[in-house]
Amino acid sequence: MKILSPREIKAVDAYTIAHEPIASVDLMERAASACVDRLIAHFDHRREVVVFAGPGNNGGDGLAIARMLHCLRYRVKIYLLTDDPLHLSPDAAVNLSRLHDLRPVVADADCLPELTPEHLVIDAMFGAGLSRPLDGLPARIAAHINRSKAVVVAIDVPSGLFCDDNSNHHPDTIVRATYTLTFQQPKLSFFFAENAPFTGKWETLDIGLLPEIIDRQPSKNFVLQDEEVAAWFAPREKFSHKGHYGHACIIAGSHNMMGAAILSVGACLRSGAGLVTAHVPHGETALIQLAAPEALASPDVHPEVLSQIPDLKTYTAAAIGPGIGKREPVRQALTGFLQDLRTGKRTSPPLVFDADALNILSESGEGLSLLPPGSIITPHPKEFDRLAGASPNGYRRWCKQMSIARQYGIIVLLKGAHTTVASPDGACRFNITGNPGMATGGSGDVLTGIIVSLLAQGWDATRAACAGAWLHGAAGDRAAKKNSRQALTASDIIKQTGKVLKKIEQKQDKNTPC
Repeated sequence: MKILSPREIKAVDAYTIAHEPIASVDLMERAASACVDRLIAHFDHRREVVVFAGPGNNGGDGLAIARMLHCLRYRVKIYLLTDDPLHLSPDAAVNLSRLHDLRPVVADADCLPELTPEHLVIDAMFGAGLSRPLDGLPARIAAHINRSKAVVVAIDVPSGLFCDDNSNHHPDTIVRATYTLTFQQPKLSFFFAENAPFTGKWETLDIGLLPEIIDRQPSKNFVLQDEEVAAWFAPREKFSHKGHYGHACIIAGSHNMMGAAILSVGACLRSGAGLVTAHVPHGETALIQLAAPEALASPDVHPEVLSQIPDLKTYTAAAIGPGIGKREPVRQALTGFLQDLRTGKRTSPPLVFDADALNILSESGEGLSLLPPGSIITPHPKEFDRLAGASPNGYRRWCKQMSIARQYGIIVLLKGAHTTVASPDGACRFNITGNPGMATGGSGDVLTGIIVSLLAQGWDATRAACAGAWLHGAAGDRAAKKNSRQALTASDIIKQTGKVLKKIEQKQDKNTPC
């Protein structure tokens, strides 16, 4: 699913109006009807509805919603920013004229309605086309709504929230919605943590915009969809063997930090790699073989930490970082290995860098320039800030993520509630599987194991990162349903990975002729 800019959304609306064909006011009616369906499914007649409607098409949506709810015998009050036809969009004016027995009033900054926890507030002041922060009466209304305890539903976009960068906005001039019902495609700003207090829980409503024009929009931002990613997993051939599914090497672990290595190896095995080798300190080989008997062990010469990167020519993918620590032998081994790759002294398969491998890079003078093009890095926000410098918010961090992917020719997977995967071609994909229960130690190590497993099986690096994030999140969602978010552990994610893959296989089998 594409994430579109306000300009692109406007183009999609215009094309649909011209080619469906449908009158713009009828398209507004369709959008309002979709909102009302969601509202009546969640809120009964005991709540009084208060609609704040602006002068543009977002206000027109609000007026249409108010009329429909009134027809369903909800108690509705409407407060307009203006009722002057010269200051209303044509479709908003039409919907104002359709109210008949509903009598809206023009909002007065000095006499705004009392809002209680029993009220349902519909925010329809300004939508996706807003180009400047709220001020004057709209800002006063936003602050009034935010001070209340009412349930707030924003239509399309919370008023005052831009669809991209909100860095310079004062939070009191943005409506804090409990829920946001957005039309057709999600907005970019919905995916950043700093905007969660404004969007609340958001949902995308299909209002029937024509898919062919959406497909033609040049956006490079996408939301990963379950059906799309599941289709990337190819069914296994009857006469295949372990050699067909790659050999992954996971360079991980140190004394007292072997859990990270065990989790990565376990996740890699569970995600389908044909063979998995764990390169660990030689004093820890017995532990890794007991914890993961299916894996091969490659002992380092050092008993407690890693002091060398093995020859990787025989592997189809490798991951470096989980639990390795930052002691001097590890630093020398990693930086020496990367310098040898750059000078051609050594070769390697596709690589994943995580955890302390990234922290070592951030403390080296050359940083990400040491990485071979096509590598995958999987930082969490703090690790990313060490690599790229601190960012004031998620949007600015995302801008740096995109820039780094292009500059160094690498895939940057930035972990978070909506993990993002930026690729060198300028595209970015947002993952929507996963839940807060996955904010637990070892979860990132599991993700690394899944990604390197897919790489080893021959997946393209960008797809491996995207599918890895999706599979990791989907398994986490299953684990949360089984054990609760609070009780979820990284090991639970590994256990549920097979259940997600089984569901994909069952669908493949169903679609295969006998």
